[in-house]
Amino acid sequence: MSEQIFLSVVVPMYNEEEVIEVTYERLKVVLDSLGETYEIVFVNDGSRDKTAEIVRRLCGQDRHVKLIDFSRNFGHQIAVTAGMDHSSGRTVVLIDADLQDPPEIIFDMVARWREGYDVVYGKRIERKGESWFKRMTAATFYRMLRSMTSVNIPVDTGDFRLMDRKVCDSLTQMRERSRFIRGMVSWAGFKQTSVEYVREERFAGETKYPLRKMIRLSLDAITSFSTKPLKIAGILGFIFSAVGFVYLFIVLYKHFFTDSTTPGWTSLIAISLVFHGITLSLLGVLGEYIGRIYEETKGRPLYLVSERVNFQVATVEREQPAEQLSKV
Repeated sequence: MSEQIFLSVVVPMYNEEEVIEVTYERLKVVLDSLGETYEIVFVNDGSRDKTAEIVRRLCGQDRHVKLIDFSRNFGHQIAVTAGMDHSSGRTVVLIDADLQDPPEIIFDMVARWREGYDVVYGKRIERKGESWFKRMTAATFYRMLRSMTSVNIPVDTGDFRLMDRKVCDSLTQMRERSRFIRGMVSWAGFKQTSVEYVREERFAGETKYPLRKMIRLSLDAITSFSTKPLKIAGILGFIFSAVGFVYLFIVLYKHFFTDSTTPGWTSLIAISLVFHGITLSLLGVLGEYIGRIYEETKGRPLYLVSERVNFQVATVEREQPAEQLSKV
């Protein structure tokens, strides 16, 4: 029986041809310096450039490098999930390919793991190369999410972290589609700590998380770990219904007991617009939750893989029977 790999590094990729070779080189320097067995699991999330081609070449040069090639784009959080599904290390590190999270921090993470921690996450004390708007919205989101859920999700953190095998195995049992990995790790519990670092500017290429995707991730995070929006919707509905009934009684009183009349259509239209706007907003909140229920009930696999390179067939079939692979 072969010796278990000490460290698996999971690297999700989407159109990263400009940076992926440099990412590999920096990771290799760090991992070779550890003096432990390792693997680098690159997950190609439907890239349209030469990302997959470059990693295939690296796989031919270095047996430590492995490739999971999706049949199409399934999203960053799903790509991270696939990497965890197929990792075999005693510890697992999640890191993006853009080098904003320095691979050298892995040294500190391993050191904290050796002290007995099951999860060591990177905590950003500075974010270089990001606009004021991006920093402000990120800080607001993390603190709002923390206030809305009972799960203690650390602020100013991303998916960059080291996890013990038992933590990774716990996450692979969670197959919900609307995934927020850092929240799932916090929900799982275990002994956790942080390593502070400065988040660098993106090495090359464009961000893969524009505003639209950030909003989508925020909705996934909130709806996955909090039912407070539903409770808020119910409270608002009750309050405005009460206001409406009070206004109704005022109108009836004026009609039957006074000579004054309610002014024309202006007030009526204004109130109608306000109440209909609130109603539609509350229906939108309900729709977000119902839509996620609908997606979950389909029972489709989280992802489909068209090719995998440098994996042992028996190992992959044992680890992930649900997401069958079409090529070896």
